[in-house]
Amino acid sequence: MTTLTDADAVDGLRDALGLLKDREQVAERLLESSARHSFDPDEELDWEAPFEEGKWFWPPELVSLYDTPMWRRMSEEQRILLSRHEAAALASLGIWFELILMQLLVRHIYDKAATSAHVRYALTEIEDECRHSKMFARVITRSGTPWYPVARVHQNLGRLFKTISTTPGSFTATLLGEEVLDWMQRLTFPDERVQPLIRGVTRIHVVEEARHVRYAREELRRQMVTAPRWSQEFTRLTSGEFARVFSVAFVNPEVYTQVGLDRREAVAQVKASGHRRDVMQQGSRRLTDFLDDIGVLRGAGRRLWKSSGLLA
Repeated sequence: MTTLTDADAVDGLRDALGLLKDREQVAERLLESSARHSFDPDEELDWEAPFEEGKWFWPPELVSLYDTPMWRRMSEEQRILLSRHEAAALASLGIWFELILMQLLVRHIYDKAATSAHVRYALTEIEDECRHSKMFARVITRSGTPWYPVARVHQNLGRLFKTISTTPGSFTATLLGEEVLDWMQRLTFPDERVQPLIRGVTRIHVVEEARHVRYAREELRRQMVTAPRWSQEFTRLTSGEFARVFSVAFVNPEVYTQVGLDRREAVAQVKASGHRRDVMQQGSRRLTDFLDDIGVLRGAGRRLWKSSGLLA
């Protein structure tokens, strides 16, 4: 049996103070970046400009049915219409996710010093996410498409998750929601085949989300060192389950009905699509490599990630 010596205690305290100092330094840099590179979508984007004929609302390669038998039977106009509805469904998913994220951030800082840079940046991120949610809602309205809420079961699972989630679990879920969509948006905003308004929305989101990803990654790395073992194991399991929910919720099947497709056939073809599986795994790879590196993808949690289809 080992015993904790005074030297061990001093080393532990020194390590903890070092982590807190690093946390403050990261937050200060992110606050400086926020001051330089934050945008007001209402002012930055031309919301009144008409959509351009023949341009996509999402890169075709990222549309769920791309390269399926059903896709090959569709007209170009119907494919573009599907991209319009899938872009709206992703914006709807983004709003749902950002509402969960804002609540998790408020929980995270509830009992922390409000004067710290770490808390001030969390409040800045909440401010960013409020703007993003309003921006996504406005682009849905401007696109003339429905709002696509997630399924009731996912609404209830989200409500449960944000109630019971631990801090490392919250930041793992944050990265899952942000990094896959971020990968897709980085392909979207420079793509001249895509409508200018959609490109503008994704550009703003990519620039500001880069800070959010850095904040979440740095905090999760610290948490997976300092959190109790039970919390680390709980994080592995909950993150795996959230990955399964996220992979299902990523495409709302109602979009197929809205564009005149057979919903059941479309869902089956997406599930069978090797291209779609590759897209989702490519979009997740940077995140899963990071999670693997810090010890999140282990045991039963790793098996859940594999069953989600996001991890090869």
